[in-house]
Amino acid sequence: MSAIKLHGELDAIWGVPRGWRGVLTSVNHSDLGIRFMVAACVYFAIGGVLAMLIRAQLATPRSAFVGPEIYNQIFTMHGSLMMFMFAIPFFEGLAMYMLPKLLGSRDLAFPRLSGFGWWCYLFGGLILLAAMALGLAPDGGWFMYTPLASRTYTPGINADVWLLGVTFVEISAVCASIEITVTVLKLRAPGMSLGKMPIFAWYILVTALMMVVGFPPLILASTLLEVERAFDWPFFDPARGGHPLLWQHLFWLFGHPEVYIIFLPAAGVVSTVLPVMVRHPLVGYGWIVGSILVLGFFSFGLWVHHMFATGIPHLALSLFSAASALVAVPTVVQLFAWLATMWSGRPQLHLPMLYIAGFFFNFLIGGLTGVMLAMVPLNWQVHDTAFVTAHLHYVLIGGFIFPMLAGLHYWLPRMIARRSHPLLGKLAFWLTFSGFNLTFLVMHLTGLLGMPRRVSTYEPGLGWDWPNLVSSFGSFVMAFGIAITVIDVALAVAFGRRATRNPWRAGTLEWALPIPAPSYNLASLPLVESRDPLDRRHALARSLAQGEGYLGRDRDGLRETIGVELVSGRISEIVILPGNSWLPIVTAAVAGCFFLSLLSGYYWGAPLALAGLVLLVWRWAAGLGARADLGALPVGRGEQAPPHHESPEAPGWWGSVFALVTDATFFASLLFGYAFLATVGSAWPPPVAAQPSLVAGVLVLAGVSAALLADRAALAAVRAERPRRARAAYAAAAVALSLALLALGAFGWLGLPSPRAHAYGAVVWVLLIYGGVHGALALGMMVFVSQRLAQGYVSRVRLLEPRVLRLWLDYGALAMIVSLAAIALPAGASWRW
Repeated sequence: MSAIKLHGELDAIWGVPRGWRGVLTSVNHSDLGIRFMVAACVYFAIGGVLAMLIRAQLATPRSAFVGPEIYNQIFTMHGSLMMFMFAIPFFEGLAMYMLPKLLGSRDLAFPRLSGFGWWCYLFGGLILLAAMALGLAPDGGWFMYTPLASRTYTPGINADVWLLGVTFVEISAVCASIEITVTVLKLRAPGMSLGKMPIFAWYILVTALMMVVGFPPLILASTLLEVERAFDWPFFDPARGGHPLLWQHLFWLFGHPEVYIIFLPAAGVVSTVLPVMVRHPLVGYGWIVGSILVLGFFSFGLWVHHMFATGIPHLALSLFSAASALVAVPTVVQLFAWLATMWSGRPQLHLPMLYIAGFFFNFLIGGLTGVMLAMVPLNWQVHDTAFVTAHLHYVLIGGFIFPMLAGLHYWLPRMIARRSHPLLGKLAFWLTFSGFNLTFLVMHLTGLLGMPRRVSTYEPGLGWDWPNLVSSFGSFVMAFGIAITVIDVALAVAFGRRATRNPWRAGTLEWALPIPAPSYNLASLPLVESRDPLDRRHALARSLAQGEGYLGRDRDGLRETIGVELVSGRISEIVILPGNSWLPIVTAAVAGCFFLSLLSGYYWGAPLALAGLVLLVWRWAAGLGARADLGALPVGRGEQAPPHHESPEAPGWWGSVFALVTDATFFASLLFGYAFLATVGSAWPPPVAAQPSLVAGVLVLAGVSAALLADRAALAAVRAERPRRARAAYAAAAVALSLALLALGAFGWLGLPSPRAHAYGAVVWVLLIYGGVHGALALGMMVFVSQRLAQGYVSRVRLLEPRVLRLWLDYGALAMIVSLAAIALPAGASWRW
């Protein structure tokens, strides 16, 4: 088959419709990745304008540029946009765009999930921006500390906008984390073992795993605070057994890993671009991978160093202080590997290399001040001062934006097939670099002189006048630099010189694609035998374009890519991906209606939206799968593989595994909150304890056990090719689980205290609801799988859906039992019949 004919066939399968229909229905990873990055840059620009307003207000003492109420909204929205709407979504967009190209795949593992995440991100951001335009923006800080954010001190909907809008956006982030994790583990080119993965993929994999575990505590905290504000359940009210520090613990369980979630992708860009700029392979690949894993693990044990001034016991202060200092070690390992790579090569000062050099300088200062802040005595002195603000910006701007600008200029020919102007780019770099350091290097001194952060004005004569003026001047210089970067990219898009296929002479697979990249990425997939599989003569690129690799032909109009074993990279299945669809945008819109119902106080609309979501998810899942056993199919090069729904470890199964890890982290955070309140909350033990029904508890355990046994009998019947027996077993499991749910409801209704009187009652009701929701979810999935079995989508070979059901049923049963135990077993609870 000729390369042109093959391109036409694949483009017909993978292409995106033109016009608005394509915009609204596309699930192509390149389209979605660019949308994420462009939208994130728009939010960055808005956040930057807000930063300029902050600096204009603080340039002189007693400034009346804006009042304190507006200033609170400005600095809250600035931090929220930069943290939640720019940094993480930009990295998500870059990962979505680059990963399939780097890994030699045709798309991400769950394209429609990516589309759903994009629309959630867009709609959630629009909620925040609309509130700001209406003067209803959140005003309690981007960290939304209680009790300031409680209904007593923030009676309007300002805090609700943050809680619901950010939670909506976090759904997008969780979707992206699962998508990215499964893509890296399963959708690699044949032969690409974990040891042959591009270093960027390792960084993104660890980051995505951190997001899987790191975001649930924030989602839980936002949910609890919104429930307190809406329904008066006192999780954070110390007068009724709550505690405001619970918010800080949950927030920083997310917030500190987020620093590394932002840093690691940027470091991945450095590790990818630097070897190309110095013409030498990356030194210490294995050491860097090890340091990434250690850094990701230890980042979850440092959250308390944000709370040193809250009265933490001295032993805990010592432990977290030491851990905060030790976390610098894996970071330094990466730094020395970069320096060794530069020493071994011949650095060329192209524009990406300039930004990497700027990153080295800025991140060194951010790292040193981070170690300083890890020391408790200094932390107490500078806590909540401008010194902390300066450190934060050196880590997040110096450690994220500079590497991302290096990556932007490095991959710009890949994205737009054109080159930017080198002189204009260098001017932008020097303005950005000098303005950034002028702003924040001086701000360290401002903090050491005692200026608190989050204040709208200050008195003259305190020594803060000239440092603030210098910082404000530097911020405008930096803004000019960023503006010139935008102009440079815009001119490159419109008038830039055409780029060659591989202008940097790099060895990674993204440069094997044609420029611009087609909708299917690669006409055929490569066999990878090294970390840099692309030779300089483009022989590999030409052979792939001619269909000489894997999957080099159309098969029944299906969107096919290769799935591999997790570690070895050997071919395990043919992954058949869904096409463009209206489902992602419609599902996100209905989810948006759920959040808007809560925000507006029309709570009756929330159940209707949830019902709509259930129907849409059902329709989503019903469009997948196959009704016939296909067996092993040829994939090229004389090899065969089954379709993914006949594979024991398909991407969908792994997606459920990581979704359940996220869910379990949410549950563990809830149990942690329960234990925290029971340990340090006032008025504990509660005046009224639970009085659980022994009969109801026994019925819950019996029903759950029967459902588990019946599910296993159903799966055994399917494997024995006895569909009637399997359907009967699923029906029995559904009946048993329904009885368990009814008993769980009776357990709570008859034996739990009011959720408004005391935090104990609020927490145990949330535990009960959590268990009930997961039991109901498992019940719904059981009904779905039973229907699919009747329709012929399940056989002894096609077991993906029953195996996914088993995961969720096992977890739902565990959630119900643990919730029951957490309510009934603590001291104070008294059983009754």
